[in-house]
Amino acid sequence: MGFKSSLRLLAAILFIGLVSAQRDHQHARSVRSSTGLKNEAETESEYWRQNAQKILTAKLEQLQAAHTKRAKNVIMFLGDGMSIHTVTATRNLLGDSAEKVYFERFPFTGMSKTYCIDRQVADSACTATAYLGGVKGNYGTIGINANVPRYDCLGALNEADQVPSMAQWAQAAGKDAGLVTSARVTHASPAGVYAHIADRNWENDMEVTAGGCDANQTIDIARQLVEWTVGKNLKVILGGGRQNFINSTVRDEAGYPGYRQDGRNLIEDWLHDKQARNSSASYVWSRKGLNEVDLDNTDFLLGLFASGHLPYDGDRARSPALSPLADPSLTELTEAALRVLRRNENGYFLFVEGARIDMAHHSNYARRSLEDTAEFARAVQRAREMTSEEDTLIVVTSDHSHVLSINGYPDRKLDITGLAESLGDDNKPYSILSYANGPGYDGTFNKAEGRKLLTQKDTQHPLYVHPSMVPLNADTHGGDDVAVFASGPYAQYFSGNYEQTNIPAMMARAAGIGPYADL
Repeated sequence: MGFKSSLRLLAAILFIGLVSAQRDHQHARSVRSSTGLKNEAETESEYWRQNAQKILTAKLEQLQAAHTKRAKNVIMFLGDGMSIHTVTATRNLLGDSAEKVYFERFPFTGMSKTYCIDRQVADSACTATAYLGGVKGNYGTIGINANVPRYDCLGALNEADQVPSMAQWAQAAGKDAGLVTSARVTHASPAGVYAHIADRNWENDMEVTAGGCDANQTIDIARQLVEWTVGKNLKVILGGGRQNFINSTVRDEAGYPGYRQDGRNLIEDWLHDKQARNSSASYVWSRKGLNEVDLDNTDFLLGLFASGHLPYDGDRARSPALSPLADPSLTELTEAALRVLRRNENGYFLFVEGARIDMAHHSNYARRSLEDTAEFARAVQRAREMTSEEDTLIVVTSDHSHVLSINGYPDRKLDITGLAESLGDDNKPYSILSYANGPGYDGTFNKAEGRKLLTQKDTQHPLYVHPSMVPLNADTHGGDDVAVFASGPYAQYFSGNYEQTNIPAMMARAAGIGPYADL
């Protein structure tokens, strides 16, 4: 073979090698052949054809049966930080990628855009104004339009800039309204039901003063809940946050001091207001207390089950101190709320938030977040079981996403919170779930060994902090669109891609309330 021929052969070999390397780089090789088969029937083409036929048949039936009768009741479920990746990963936690989280079975699905007026990536405050009031506001503000900048002490007092919520529209129409959350009831998302304020952190008078405002003029969120029209007329308020209702010199039922500096006990003020109206009202702070309330004969119910937020749902099962015997689940709170609200013949609006989905993500606690998503789905299922699709619209969505990703090419049989089978280019394993940023960075890298060596034992711990790429004390939200699932009257409205502000407009239209009632 001549020299030129040898060069051409060498060039061809190098070219083939380069193409092969590029191809392999696109899809990393597994360390073993896949054993991920979970359902033998899936190997047959006919399985998928029959599955498609079932879906098509169901879609046709749903379109033919689309409800055009007004919704007597509207229930909005908000999975805080429940990105599409979160829902997908929860399927695996529940058993398999082919599973459906309960609300994924709803007949109509859409996507909403979550940005704030001044931010590409939203927080839970500006989004609450959007999905409850139909107006986008500035980051960190609640119940006000973008004319009011964040931290403006008196800006939220201008009625022209206040944004009415679904709860206000419902009350004006003679319906009742209530809220359920696993966060503090004064936290950003539930505050969107009743509050108008220029900083989400002003949950009590101490925080207002720390923000440089006069607490006698800038009314904190807890006081708005107890004193202002929408808040004090909510028939059900269930969640956490006792610390924002009592003074710092007073301890709550569990021995924790309050945060207030004005000497007020807003829980007592709430009770006095209901007594003055000759209404039956109950305040409870434990699961035991809730179970003792005659819910079918209660006009007003206030339940504050923690000084701060309620515990993560998975921790309720793992920790004796936070056991199901001590703390109510989101499902139990939802059922209690519905039993009180259903007494109104005109109907109701109920807001339910699974708040801890988001908080677990912020700490890169993927397992905790998925466990709370599973409990959130159980609450949705309980609500659907207690109501009729003929007269009750249920809408499930999220306020924003998170920076969680699902990595590698893991076998179907693997635990979603565990390790992928393949190795990184550094010959070390990596987790199926990881975050773009957050506190997980500290457990991912060190100077001595670079990326730390992970084991399955590490990932099996319920408090395992999943890896992140950028070090932050809390992960950020994501800016991608979030899903919307709907069932009941006018659920067909919720198909497509739209602004988050369209959600309350469509709910109000379905119920015949608010400014969209007669369009």
